[in-house]
Amino acid sequence: MRTLGVIGGGAWGTALAQVCARAGRDVVLWAREPDVVATVNAAHENVAFLPGVPLEPSIQATEDLAGLGGADAVLAVAPAQHLRATLAAFAPRVRGGLPIVLCAKGVEQGSLKLMTEVLAETVPQAAPAVLSGPSFASEVARGLPTAVTLACPDPDLAEALATAIATPAFRPYFSTDMIGAEAGGAVKNVLAIACGIVEGRGLGRSAQAALITRGFAELTRLAVALGARAETVAGLCGLGDLVLTCSSAQSRNMSVGLALGRGQTLAEALAGKLSVAEGVASAPAVRDLAARVGVETPICEAVAAILSGHVDVDDAIRGLLARPLKEET
Repeated sequence: MRTLGVIGGGAWGTALAQVCARAGRDVVLWAREPDVVATVNAAHENVAFLPGVPLEPSIQATEDLAGLGGADAVLAVAPAQHLRATLAAFAPRVRGGLPIVLCAKGVEQGSLKLMTEVLAETVPQAAPAVLSGPSFASEVARGLPTAVTLACPDPDLAEALATAIATPAFRPYFSTDMIGAEAGGAVKNVLAIACGIVEGRGLGRSAQAALITRGFAELTRLAVALGARAETVAGLCGLGDLVLTCSSAQSRNMSVGLALGRGQTLAEALAGKLSVAEGVASAPAVRDLAARVGVETPICEAVAAILSGHVDVDDAIRGLLARPLKEET
């Protein structure tokens, strides 16, 4: 795999392009924003989404999806709610068997589908894979140590993809459980909003630890109900990602929760942010998906209710604390 394409010129897409370039691959980065393409090619920096991080000169940016048609594999990093449209536009350029690695974390609103299901409907000729795990874009782009899960139903392809993007500082562990990798990444974004609310409300570290633990129970129940293996979400793409995104305001989702916990409205919390907080859109979809498969997710339900304006933060907290006492497992 000499040439890798990356769809999405945001912070995470740019960071993954940087990883691929450092792994010795030729990289084509597609971005919809002309200024991102211009600054990546001319100044080797994504000023809009990843300012201050020098990019590898071998990364070539383009506004034309056709420029990715000759890649040996493509990483799809468009936001979850825009992935269907982006993949549909790319589909005519995709040859049979092209590996497409899904790097967006979310559940599609309306359809309640995971990203692999969206890929199967829009680009059925592709070979699917999922990349997920505890990773802040700025840290990955700067070359700080990171480990992630790369899931693919074909073990040989999983190993080949992992080998293609691995560097001394970026370590992919491969798996065959794509549902586990996807479910962990989608649900943890919603839980990160909840953890931000706890922090913003000043409820203490004990409350935060309890929320992460009970949130992980929700994540695991839903993932297993969807067909995942519990041990997958106990790894990097579930527990690992949850711990990272629930422990730092560097997380876009946690920062939204912090603002809500401090009394801001959702509009105020999102104002001026270029990067997408996937949990905002995923929260109602995760709630509805859990209801469809008969899984209780009270924390995710509370977050969705807060975001929709149906309950305020304090009422949601009181509701969670007033739930009936029960056995832990």
